Amino acid sequence: MGRRVAQWRVRRNMTQQQFADRLGKSKSWVDKVERGVRRLERVSNLREVAETLRIDVEVLLAARPVRPTPVAAGVDGVRTALARYHLPGADRPPLVEELGARLGHAEQSYRHARYPALLAVLPGVLDAVREVHAARPGATDALLVSVYALIALVLVKVDQGELAWLAADRGMTVALAAPDPQLAGVATVSLSQALRSRGRRRSALDAALVAADRIGTHDGSPTRALRGTLLLQAALAAAGGGDERLARQSLDQAATIARDIGPNAAAGPGPGPGPGPGPGAEGCGGAGSGGVGFGRAAVEAARVVADAALGDVTTATARHERLVAGDEWRWLPPEHRAAYLLDVARAYALAGDMHRAGRAVLDAERTARSEVHDRPAVRKLVAVVWRSADAPTGLAQLAATLRVT
Repeated sequence: MGRRVAQWRVRRNMTQQQFADRLGKSKSWVDKVERGVRRLERVSNLREVAETLRIDVEVLLAARPVRPTPVAAGVDGVRTALARYHLPGADRPPLVEELGARLGHAEQSYRHARYPALLAVLPGVLDAVREVHAARPGATDALLVSVYALIALVLVKVDQGELAWLAADRGMTVALAAPDPQLAGVATVSLSQALRSRGRRRSALDAALVAADRIGTHDGSPTRALRGTLLLQAALAAAGGGDERLARQSLDQAATIARDIGPNAAAGPGPGPGPGPGPGAEGCGGAGSGGVGFGRAAVEAARVVADAALGDVTTATARHERLVAGDEWRWLPPEHRAAYLLDVARAYALAGDMHRAGRAVLDAERTARSEVHDRPAVRKLVAVVWRSADAPTGLAQLAATLRVT
């Protein structure tokens, strides 16, 4: 059992001291447990350890080693790739066009919330892009920034915020050294989401606003869409921190940009999670890599999340009903819609409407299954809603599948 505790602690990217702090124990206590010197005999201790590691107690009690899930295995692969600092040179490095195509396929997986498959391919994509970047830095700056941004986005999705922050910071370092000022804006979107996922709202807000100001108000639609995306990130960070004035101001500015550039059905890596209406909520916030999914629907979705975060749940739910009744709602990529629906489910739950909260969760599952099944933060929401007598048919089965009953 001690070995299993150590394995899962490392998998969750915690040091012994961090693990001990979260348990309210000493580092020596953790060390003795992991070495088998101290046994976890009390049920309360077992539960505390399992909850801190975000696993079921049965995993610790298993007689045989438990095989990691595809997501856990994928995270380990990404972590290993990020820790590689010296890559062996290839006989024939991939062509930039080949790398662009591979990255495009990976981004498509993100838009459709295929997180296990995406995590499996990202280490290879990162290695290949870094290898070519070492030989042709100027020609591949945008590719390297984009792959780091994509890694950060998916790591936030699977509750690996600290590792996501590392990936986003790597992308920012490349972007700031590149001659194209827009790359810093692209890198800041994922950085802001990673910071919000760890509760660092002020830092996320400042980063997004600085990047938006540096981009300015150029006429080009892609540039303006990126600025709009950064303003949405700023708005969500401000709303999460209770700054209503700045949240409304940023949303209004983003709405003006969306209205000026018109509908945009193109979809890029979309909203990342972050503190929203409730604990562990996934705040949406526009496209992740370059703002190509930015538009009026993305702005309205962000307004709903911001309203709920600021405590105006009645306005949030009413605004949501109007949003989903319109046509532009369906232009958002499946990942964006599913993540947003989970935010809405939390808003309904806060309002005490467990039936609509449950329906929103089930709609999110139908829209993008992995958004519900592979995201640890969703478990708490489902655990709360399914126990209500008003929960819709089908939610109990989902709760059983997620093992939160």
